[in-house]
Amino acid sequence: MKLVSWNVNGLRACVNKGFLDYFKETDADLFCLQETKLQDGQIELELGEAYTPYWNYAIKKGYSGTAVFSKRKPLSVRYGMEADQEPEGRIITLEFDGFHLVTVYTPNAKRDLSRLPYRLEWEDRFRNYLVQLDALKPVIVCGDLNVAHQEIDIKNAKANRNNSGFTPEERDKMTRLLDAGFIDTFRHFYPDREDAYTWWSNMPKVRERNVGWRIDYFLASARLAPSLLDARIDAHVLGSDHCPIVLETKEIGV
Repeated sequence: MKLVSWNVNGLRACVNKGFLDYFKETDADLFCLQETKLQDGQIELELGEAYTPYWNYAIKKGYSGTAVFSKRKPLSVRYGMEADQEPEGRIITLEFDGFHLVTVYTPNAKRDLSRLPYRLEWEDRFRNYLVQLDALKPVIVCGDLNVAHQEIDIKNAKANRNNSGFTPEERDKMTRLLDAGFIDTFRHFYPDREDAYTWWSNMPKVRERNVGWRIDYFLASARLAPSLLDARIDAHVLGSDHCPIVLETKEIGV
């Protein structure tokens, strides 16, 4: 089974930069998007008959939003953690026979950290949500988690120590999530790999010099470890300030 996750930073713009070429080439079973930045009816995609799309739009136009394109028919689909408290379109959960798939676009604390208190409260609710799902069946979580967890996950750790996405508080929330029974699948396979990033600033020459952050993840319930085959970062793929990430697994729960 192949799963892909990509923060496309505006799907309409990404489509104009080769999105569909990559989508067709990867031929994923489940293809997850974050930061789609569109509303219902604003895009027509030729995904092929094999895929069914699931969209979670933000109320605010041109903001946030998630999607999953699935070859597999889910048992159920859920949008957000609490339907009346999720206006930003940040979460989609698909339930399958053997696992839950959750794609997420975690709120950014903002450059001035003005949204950090909300971010930390959101993290606690999200962790509790995943733990509840995990009690029912294993979980695969993917998306832009907006945090570089360890110093190995960011090019300039010392200079960014108290910046949004690398504050001690955000990193601690990631640690607590993993300690709740989840695996960072990339580090599961490549615990010491350096210079492996998924996001680069739009400043000149930053991506060319690979001055990046690893803030996009596939996490999995720890008991899925025997089913994991590989995790990779497709850093060569352009079209967004993030690149796609890929998880390959055995069939789960079949």
